[in-house]
Amino acid sequence: MPVASATKQILLFGAGKSSTYLIEYLLNHAPKEKWHLTVVDYDIMAAREKIGRSYYATADAFDVKVATDALEMYLSKADIVISLLPPALHHIIAEQCVRFKKNLLTASYVDPQVKQLAPAIEQAGVLFLYEMGLDPGIDHMTAMKLIHSIQRKGGDIMQFHSYCGGLVSPASDDNPWSYKISWNPGNIVRAGKEGAVFRENGQVREIAYEELFDWCSRHEVHVPGVGKLAFYPNRDSLRYLELYGLHDTPDFKRATLRNPAFCEGWHALVKLGLTAESPITSTDEITYRQWLSRFLRIASDASLEEKLAERIGVRTHSRVMRQLRYLGWFDDIPINKGNLTPMQLLQTMLEEKLALKQADKDLVVMMHDVIFERKHLKTRIKSFLVLEGEDALHTAMAKTVGLPLGIATRLILNGKINLKGLHIPNVPEIYQPVLKELEEYGIRFEETYD
Repeated sequence: MPVASATKQILLFGAGKSSTYLIEYLLNHAPKEKWHLTVVDYDIMAAREKIGRSYYATADAFDVKVATDALEMYLSKADIVISLLPPALHHIIAEQCVRFKKNLLTASYVDPQVKQLAPAIEQAGVLFLYEMGLDPGIDHMTAMKLIHSIQRKGGDIMQFHSYCGGLVSPASDDNPWSYKISWNPGNIVRAGKEGAVFRENGQVREIAYEELFDWCSRHEVHVPGVGKLAFYPNRDSLRYLELYGLHDTPDFKRATLRNPAFCEGWHALVKLGLTAESPITSTDEITYRQWLSRFLRIASDASLEEKLAERIGVRTHSRVMRQLRYLGWFDDIPINKGNLTPMQLLQTMLEEKLALKQADKDLVVMMHDVIFERKHLKTRIKSFLVLEGEDALHTAMAKTVGLPLGIATRLILNGKINLKGLHIPNVPEIYQPVLKELEEYGIRFEETYD
């Protein structure tokens, strides 16, 4: 379809890991809906690969940080905008969407910058739908469906724990971390940086970043069909008390699921300072082993492993040491990646060593663990989703992030969602039709009762 003959123009920023199913969904509906999709990305080859030879899509190269004129050109022609860019760049898109009065969807969290835009968004008469992916996104929608169902029956919610994790399928778990990357690696290395706040037994609890992954390695939850998984609380569970209408709930926590091995290893990385965002040092003409020894101020001789193990309080043949060795920290191989912070160097190592192989399958696990009281009787519900990916491209993560965005885009363009202002998907007008359609794609929650 020529661009000019399309009745609706969809503009997507970002063609990364989470875009696969979103793009496929939009292109599958494009002929009937008379849509044209423009996918712009810093890497035009990534955008071209995702759209294939579709008659209903165009790929273009674009750097949102510098191409102001091009951004205005794209937005002026769009009917709706979706951003899968890194969260730090959303404000650039958001400000221009207000200016050009364009609806905006993203899977990222509502940030302080877009909160400041809320009055302007309302005044522009457009919808900014944030947190419309997996976590956040499907977690909100299924949580609100469950909460509203309990409250309609007169139940009083005493505990609401929500867990989600992007993991590796047991069939593809072949490294000591029990983890492979299925989403933005930048978010992985920054996870937990702000610590965690939640409510437990009516009291506010806080955990500092330095302690978070040690805490994680000692706390587990049982997920039906999966077994025991470790978890660490998200940075600020308390802000969702109001959004979920659970102001008086004494136990409230949102958390991230991981295999226990991952938490143990990540705690060691934090303890060694390898997730730090400073200093910036050269990695040229130096090996990983030399860089590590200089950073830790330990001699790079044969005793490096022994001294490092002693510093973090583990044995030289422990799983943690195997994890560090697997990433390549002790390799006598030149790095040659320019000037990097420890965290940036770590990210390059994760991207290389923990990448999904072509036939690998990821695993998305989500669970709401809820206790409510009705007529003096307590009931515990576990509402859970376990979804396995197909391969390294068609991941469960891409499916659960992309499809909610795609479905919401269609509903907005067809006038089925008519909200204005800044929203997350915690209202029936959004979550009811989206969850119903997600079931058609196998994204369906099961429940157990105690």
